Amino acid sequence: MTPLPHWLICGASTLVLLEPAAAQTATAPTPAAPTPAAQGEPTAVTITGSRVIRNGDTSPSPVTVIAADDMLTAKPGATLAEALNALPVFAGSRGAGSNPTTSGSAAGGNGSANQLNLRNIGATRTLVLMDGKRVPPTLFNGVVDVDLIPQMFVERVDVVTGGVSAVYGSDAMTGVVNYVINRKFNGVKLDVSTGLSERGDAAKYNAGVGWGAKLGGGLHAEAGVEYRREDGIGRRSDREWMNQWGVTGAGTSASPYVLQGDLRQKDYPFGGLITRGALAGQVFSSNGVLSPFVAGSGTGTAAIQVGGDGGYWDSGLLARLEGTQLFGRLDYEMSERLRAHVQLSGNLKTNTSYAETNQLNNVSLRRSNAFLPADVQALMPSSQTTFGFSKFMADAPRVQADADSRQWVLTSGLEGRQGGLGWNLDYTYGRSTLATGLSQVLNRQKLAAALDAVSSGGRVVCAITLSHPGLADDCVPLNVFGPTASSAQALDYVTDTVQFGSTTEMHDIGAGLRGSPFSSWAGPVNAAASAGWRKVSFASTSSARPTDLVNCTGLSLNCSTGAARNEFVFGETPQGVSQTVWELAAEVDVPLLKNAAFAKALHANAAARHTHYNTSGTYATWKAGLDWHVTDTLRMRATRSRDIRAPTLYDLFAPASSVQVRPTDLLTGASPTVPSIDESNESLTAEIGNTLTLGLVWKAAPRLSLALDAYRIRISDAITSVTGSTAAFQRACYSSGGSSPYCALQQRPNGFADTSAANAVTAWYVRSVNISEIETYGLDLEANYATTLFGRPASMRLLTAWQPHVVYRQPDLATVDQGGVAFGPGGLAATPAVRVTGFLRMRPVEALTVDIMQRWRSAMKLSGDASQVWVNNRMASFATTGINLAYDLDTGVGEPQLFFNVENLFNATPPPGAFSGNGTRAGLRDGYALGDDVRGRYYSAGVRMRF
Repeated sequence: MTPLPHWLICGASTLVLLEPAAAQTATAPTPAAPTPAAQGEPTAVTITGSRVIRNGDTSPSPVTVIAADDMLTAKPGATLAEALNALPVFAGSRGAGSNPTTSGSAAGGNGSANQLNLRNIGATRTLVLMDGKRVPPTLFNGVVDVDLIPQMFVERVDVVTGGVSAVYGSDAMTGVVNYVINRKFNGVKLDVSTGLSERGDAAKYNAGVGWGAKLGGGLHAEAGVEYRREDGIGRRSDREWMNQWGVTGAGTSASPYVLQGDLRQKDYPFGGLITRGALAGQVFSSNGVLSPFVAGSGTGTAAIQVGGDGGYWDSGLLARLEGTQLFGRLDYEMSERLRAHVQLSGNLKTNTSYAETNQLNNVSLRRSNAFLPADVQALMPSSQTTFGFSKFMADAPRVQADADSRQWVLTSGLEGRQGGLGWNLDYTYGRSTLATGLSQVLNRQKLAAALDAVSSGGRVVCAITLSHPGLADDCVPLNVFGPTASSAQALDYVTDTVQFGSTTEMHDIGAGLRGSPFSSWAGPVNAAASAGWRKVSFASTSSARPTDLVNCTGLSLNCSTGAARNEFVFGETPQGVSQTVWELAAEVDVPLLKNAAFAKALHANAAARHTHYNTSGTYATWKAGLDWHVTDTLRMRATRSRDIRAPTLYDLFAPASSVQVRPTDLLTGASPTVPSIDESNESLTAEIGNTLTLGLVWKAAPRLSLALDAYRIRISDAITSVTGSTAAFQRACYSSGGSSPYCALQQRPNGFADTSAANAVTAWYVRSVNISEIETYGLDLEANYATTLFGRPASMRLLTAWQPHVVYRQPDLATVDQGGVAFGPGGLAATPAVRVTGFLRMRPVEALTVDIMQRWRSAMKLSGDASQVWVNNRMASFATTGINLAYDLDTGVGEPQLFFNVENLFNATPPPGAFSGNGTRAGLRDGYALGDDVRGRYYSAGVRMRF
């Protein structure tokens, strides 16, 4: 077994597994030297996190270098993003298993896009690079969907777990993920795989081909294509353990929060409930047949019961995906000192998820409605001309979100050397279009017309076609009296497909110089300088704008003048919205000591950057670090940095959008269905981050290495999305008597003294503001051990992240600690306090390699808000085991390798949980912590070939 190269252990978390070598004993280890097979480049490679350090041995920042082939060996058939998220340093990353979202505002328009999140401080604070260059944003909130990266050609991934804005610019607050492309690949590679869960769903299909060759005359070319399809899991009910989990209660001593299953919406049965009039409380349990409503058990939330006739949501569990990655690259060596390249990456894909089920919310229906059975009409007094009606419309298709992405990145550049100086000139262009279509969205105007059904000439028609001919002649009357009473034609008439489109473009020009201007007594001083200009533009379109209002002409019931026409509303950005950035940066690495009594080597590193945004001002960032080689086996390092995240164009100029929600109004106790309106804020300024890291790397024995890094990150002026319906914001408003600024996040008719139902909230607001401070700290530990089992090479690796606290501080609110917490407001995902991933690789026979991966997370609280009272604020720990068998065939052609993989080998079921803010929407979201495996035991098989 070849020991791990020293530059590969400079990070505290890495997935790369030790490659078995030929026969080797513990007493005669192979020297720790990088091998071409492991990295494909000379020993001195540019290490992400610095522009002057050429070897990880002298990097003061924790850098993890991860071989792509080894990542995908542990999780074959997965995307690189899924494989990366097995590393404990990642938490809260979004993907196919994220809760479905219809507005998309929390997820950049695509709730299923793969968004990397270091330490769960937010994907917008993790900078994604490709070959050291910023990847243009692909989602409208400025985040990169990393499915854009050409997976077939990624050689390695470097992860910097510390602030490096001074080196790479805005967004690198919690770290950098740099995908390094293999620019020297020659030959052909083929990968084909498929997967299926034990229950026969969540199928996956992958096929890819890559080619590279020297074409002569200094020209090298690469090209590849990869197709991926994932069928997902369409319903939460496809896993019986989901069980419509939710949180009931008010979070007070008198009414504590309780996690409960089998929840139902009390007033919204699937067949429809009469809510007003002589027959109030009667339900159409079957089509056209009226019976008493069977109530479930009461809970601490008026709108929710356990069991009974109430309806419930059944949203998607895993999103569908179909996509194609495209890649092409040309490298031209003009001379020994001058090279040029051009590279194109494309990602064409569609993600599909299922979310809300439509409802009728206490609509008014006529006693003479043509679909109402005569025996039911007879039970109503003739003086009662209308009655109230609510229904969970399970006979209608769920709202479906199709996010169609077209992402392109073109990079080109020149690099050369003149004397002792290296220089580069680069240009990057990115264009991403995202068309999100929400189908099955209720059209309020059409719904009002279709609900008013009358008989005419022996047919049931819409009343408006008789009273106002020519106004809505295509109206199809809607029968709502029963679980499956509605016709497909009527449902199609009352629903629309709402389109929201966005286009993001980036032009990025950069130039740099690097070299060694002089030497100190301890070695050469390395320095680099760079300058850059970047322009990002954003535009959006919508087919359901806030100005699209209902026209109540001819509609005497269920129509309110001034109401939005559709259930979901998206605005449009002002024309010509853009952001221009100018940057100047410098970095220096100075050797201070060499072969001293107390230091084998000591290096100091410093970087500074001046950045000007035309939208949010001018900022200075810096980084300083020390790398101390105490002995040949013990190394210590430290960094201190000041970093920024400038507000994105979407933060500043996002168009207003709204969705219908039903949180509990704590002032009145009601849970009305009202719009939640997202708004932008043009006054936002940049976040300021301060990061400190301290670490050590110890070669405890020739075959054993340990790395330990401590970190502390504090972000001031953090850009935070505040949601008026959040219980903490409501309480802050009411305790102030209406004077708190949080009161502006809700709208109600009679101020804040009236607690009657007549004063129930009529709208909630969601805004981004610079008011919070975020602080987190923790430890990253990595242990690597190379050994032999039964005379054959083997390796073991243990990676652990300890992150006990992620503290959010906001004025006039109780401090919220999301460390070790599963759910939170604003889309905050799970942050287990302890995250562990372990690997074992062995080769029992020459042709067979066995990889075992074990993941574990600690138990978590359901909420980090200390002001909330819970009956049991705890979610159990969770662990899964995976095994991969890879067999090398000796065919003499193509080096084929067959693999068979089982994830979640023991079919572990994730523990239940839910967010208190979703308590009035049973089964819509939640049920499990983001990051836990919801598929169960999963089988994959495939073949790889290299020519």
